[in-house]
Amino acid sequence: MEKAIQLKVRKDLDARQQLTVIKLKGNLISKGYTEIIHILDQDYEYHINTFETDSDKRNEVQQYIAAFIDQENLVDTITLK
Repeated sequence: MEKAIQLKVRKDLDARQQLTVIKLKGNLISKGYTEIIHILDQDYEYHINTFETDSDKRNEVQQYIAAFIDQENLVDTITLK
């Protein structure tokens, strides 16, 4: 099973969105879902954030990210790939 999870993150964020994206990444690390998140440019509009997690935590992580995106109103900012 694939261990990598990718997030497509819009580049042009306001200050609140930037802080919320940083909060999400910090939460992923502090909850033990990953140790490092890699950031690459996709194009002029988006970054791709990639991290690995244990296969048995994959569904839990995806549910957490989806709930966070919904709760923080980041639907137009972050997409779970």
